[in-house]
Amino acid sequence: METIHTVAWMKEVAREARTKQRVTGLVPTMGALHEGHLSLIREAQRRCAPVIVTIFVNPTQFGPSEDFQKYPRSLESDRAALEKLGVDYLFAPPPEEMYPPGFRSGVSVEGLSDRFEGRSRPGHFRGVATVVLKLFEITQPHFAFFGRKDAQQARILRQMAADLDLDAQLVVCPIVREPDGLAMSSRNAYLKNGDRRAATALYRSLEAVQREVERGERNAAQLLAALRRIIDSEPFVALDYADIADADSLEPVAAIRKTCYVLLAARVGGTRLIDNALIEQEGDFFRVTI
Repeated sequence: METIHTVAWMKEVAREARTKQRVTGLVPTMGALHEGHLSLIREAQRRCAPVIVTIFVNPTQFGPSEDFQKYPRSLESDRAALEKLGVDYLFAPPPEEMYPPGFRSGVSVEGLSDRFEGRSRPGHFRGVATVVLKLFEITQPHFAFFGRKDAQQARILRQMAADLDLDAQLVVCPIVREPDGLAMSSRNAYLKNGDRRAATALYRSLEAVQREVERGERNAAQLLAALRRIIDSEPFVALDYADIADADSLEPVAAIRKTCYVLLAARVGGTRLIDNALIEQEGDFFRVTI
């Protein structure tokens, strides 16, 4: 595996891959790699060669009071994991490579970015869209792989790619969970003692929605009430938001009639976590994937 730290060299490698008509896969990460990331890499390797993994803790997607400074950083162990998987390239630029002096530009995806995570974290999706567009331009991928845990982010990036006529095709892969249901996240490292057990309330609340949908409930308010009963039963969990939204528009819905997401975010102790479930229609029934 070759580790690349400069934009110029990464662009040269990407141009050479395109010239040789190779199918390039990109897996953008902020490091602190876990099985969720590794599953994306394996899917990229199944479809593409070469595969480029990026590790960049992007400062522009963190708010002033968020956890940029303490966000887990483990470049050496991450590099070892990538080498073990046989990744072709690791692109790990320093901040000044991505945001040189005088940098002023940004990408905003209007409408989709101003609710849920966008409301709770103003400017977050502008930072995400900007850095992902830069990574697409630098690495020139045919396919880019993201996890469904960040469902709103994936929808926004898909819209950006369509609006700006980008060549990269987004592939959204399933959520990978711990044995107790907790969605894998680099921020899980913050959870200590009772907080770790309490955090499973997010998964259990989605299970409650799943059970209600399977029983035939379609009213969003009733489904969200089932979700909140689980969250409210955990004294260490404080709900930030929970809603059921159309998978395309991300507009909240009053009833389940087509593909939707159940989206939620909560604080567990001092750690903010997100999770979601996908509701899809299958004939006369709806299937819930957590």
